[in-house]
Amino acid sequence: MKKTLLIEDDTVMRENTAEILELANFDVTCAPNGKQGYLLAKDLKPDLIICDIMMPELDGYGVLHLLSKDPETASIPFIFLTAKAEKSDMRKGMELGADDYLTKPFEDTELLNAVAARLKKNEMIKKEYSRDLDGLNQFIDNARSLKELEDLSYNKSIVKFKKKQVIFHEGDTPHYLYFLNKGKVKVYKTHDDGKEYVTDIFKPGEFFGLPPLFEEKLYSDSALVLEDSEIYKIPKNDFLSLLYKNRDVANRFIKLLSNHIEDREKQLLSFAYDTVRKRAAEVLIQLEECYREEGIDMTRIRVTRDDLAGMAGTATETIIRCLSEFKSDNLIQINGREIAIVDLPGLSNIQY
Repeated sequence: MKKTLLIEDDTVMRENTAEILELANFDVTCAPNGKQGYLLAKDLKPDLIICDIMMPELDGYGVLHLLSKDPETASIPFIFLTAKAEKSDMRKGMELGADDYLTKPFEDTELLNAVAARLKKNEMIKKEYSRDLDGLNQFIDNARSLKELEDLSYNKSIVKFKKKQVIFHEGDTPHYLYFLNKGKVKVYKTHDDGKEYVTDIFKPGEFFGLPPLFEEKLYSDSALVLEDSEIYKIPKNDFLSLLYKNRDVANRFIKLLSNHIEDREKQLLSFAYDTVRKRAAEVLIQLEECYREEGIDMTRIRVTRDDLAGMAGTATETIIRCLSEFKSDNLIQINGREIAIVDLPGLSNIQY
C-alpha cells in the first residue's frame, strides 16, 4: 500500500480527496497546513505528496522548496493542488520541481490518473539497472520517456581506449559525461613538483567527469585509462537537457554527486588524521572492491606503486614499505605488480 501525504487547509477538500485516495487503496496521512505537512513529510518519507498552494503558515511553494533541499525527500513525487489556473502559478510550481498540477475542482479520475502516472514514472526511474551498457541504455530510454523527450538525440558512441591513454586533461573544457562500460580509469591531479594525487578509481558501471558539467567549469583533474577500456560518451548538451527537464533524473545525478563529495571529504579527513599505514590499507580495500570479480576467490589488484602512493597521499618508497609489512603480516600476497588480498578483515582492522 503506497503512502500518500495530503497537505490541504480546506477541511472539506481534504476529507473528500483523502476518501478518494483511500478507496483506491492508498494509505493517506493528512496535514491541515504547510508547516505540519513539511514535518510529516520529513518523518514519514511518503511515496507521494499532494499539496495545496495557498495555505497558512507555509504555502505549497515553501513546502516544495524545503523538501527539495533535503536528499531524503527531494525525489518524492510532488503534485500541486490549486484553485487558480493562471499560467504564472503553474510555471512557478514546475520551476520549483513539481511533477504535476491539478486545478480544483477536479474529477476523481483526474486525481487518480495523475497519482498513478507519477508513481509509475518514479518507480521506473528508481529501479535498479545492470551496471553495463545495456543497463545505461535502459536507464536513459526510461528517463527520456518520462517527460516526452523523444526528440532528444543521444549520439551513442562507444570509444575504445588503450592502457595509459588520457581521456581528458586538467584544464580541458568538458564536452561529455563519461560512462565506463569496461576497464578501469583513474582520475588524478598533478602537483607543481610533478607528483600525482589520485582522487578516484572508476570501475565498470560508473559515471565520471560529472562535477564540471554541473559547475560549468574546466576539468580540475585528469583522467587516464589503467587498462584497455570501453567508454560511453554522453554529449554534454544532451545530458544537461535531460537533467534540467526531468526532476527524477536530476535527483539521481545530484545524489551521485553528493556521494562523490562525501567520499572526497572522507579522503581528506583520512589524509589529515590517519597514519600512512592505515591509509595504505584503506586504499587496498577500496581497490579490492574495484577489481573484485564474481566467481574469483581472491581479488588480484593490478596497479603501479606510484598510483598506490598517489591514492594514499604519500611517497612511493613509503607505500612499498607498507606493502612489505602487510606481506610479512600475511595480509596480502605480492606477485610482481599484482597484489592479492588474503586477509581483508585484517586490513580493515588496521588502526595505526
